[in-house]
Amino acid sequence: MTKTLLIAALLAASATPALAKTITVNVTGDAREAIQTALIEAKPGDVIELPAGTFALDEGLSLDVDNVTVKGAGTDKTILSFKGQTGAGEGLLVTSDRVLLTGFAVEDSKGDGIKSKGSDRITFHDLRVEWTGGPKATNGAYGVYPVSSTNVLVDKVTVRGASDAGIYVGQSKNIVVKNSLAEFNVAGIEIENSMNADVHDNVTTRNTGAILVFDLPNLPQMGGHSTRIFRNKVVANDTPNFAPKGNIVASVPMGTGVMVMANRNVHVFDNEFDGNATAHVMVIAYSQEIKDKTYNPLPREVFIGANQFGKGGWDPGFPGGKQLAAAAGGALPPVVWDGAEGWTIDGQAKGEKVRLAFAGGKVMSFGMPTAPGDPSKAKPAVIDVPTTAASPIVAVTLPADQPGVK
Repeated sequence: MTKTLLIAALLAASATPALAKTITVNVTGDAREAIQTALIEAKPGDVIELPAGTFALDEGLSLDVDNVTVKGAGTDKTILSFKGQTGAGEGLLVTSDRVLLTGFAVEDSKGDGIKSKGSDRITFHDLRVEWTGGPKATNGAYGVYPVSSTNVLVDKVTVRGASDAGIYVGQSKNIVVKNSLAEFNVAGIEIENSMNADVHDNVTTRNTGAILVFDLPNLPQMGGHSTRIFRNKVVANDTPNFAPKGNIVASVPMGTGVMVMANRNVHVFDNEFDGNATAHVMVIAYSQEIKDKTYNPLPREVFIGANQFGKGGWDPGFPGGKQLAAAAGGALPPVVWDGAEGWTIDGQAKGEKVRLAFAGGKVMSFGMPTAPGDPSKAKPAVIDVPTTAASPIVAVTLPADQPGVK
């Protein structure tokens, strides 16, 4: 063997854990102790296999070892039940990199279902998170919840009953959410304060609001941008809002399809919309008091391309909505915009041109002058917006070594 080949072989060997193995968890006594012990003792490269069965856990689980797969026998076969959870934490918390979670369910956690924090190359695949008692304000906030993470893949995930968002990606970068089902949540899917996200081929139904793209103030990462929402079914989102009071999504009207708030460069195209009573697409500014001088509350560069729009906007769930719908002929147009192109902070007026384009042309504008603004000064009208070229968004590419990516 030449010196070059020898060095290459040594490097390859060092990159692959010599003792990587499959750990089959034997749950004969305390299920939480057995599973948590496997998560603690795992080494990089290990696969932790969870057997079929419904396992009652009174405390949350955690994983902080890199390059580990946690694999169940299927989302209806391996069920981690947290009905008896004594704390208010997550069902499962992951704080390590290159992790694949697949083939199991988390039910009735007191807090969030499955959360990753600070992870790189984290994959949620073929999972179910559900609060089995149906929509309740006492349910956990988020079902699948990657936060402050990079290279996030959510694929073939089902979430039901989250009191905030079923699939929530916050303050993260390089994100793909696809092939998933979100139903009976306040928000089906939410991309918040995040950069570069593709949300496609999902079904969002029976939520209060289907897909939200927000950017909020006073967070470590702001300036969310570059989200593509395409080939999703956004239909019959008709669950009354059950978020706890004070939560930002508590203001989302029942029957909202896609809502873009204070985010930049968002493209909405090739989706199927139907049966959303408030509006198929809403584009709005952040309307609460602003104290963060670095924050821009306006949505900018929002492009609504060719979508399939069915019945919508016949019963808007915001103040004055019914009157607006009546004035518009019985239903709002598919796209609703608050019209704000300015805001005030510390008594100083600021503004920026909102670049909104809609392939269909007609938009209902509330005619709000600023955000936050005085509703009495609104001048609602159906307006034409130009069909212009969208600022390009490059498709999200996940790393070749992303777990679960073939």
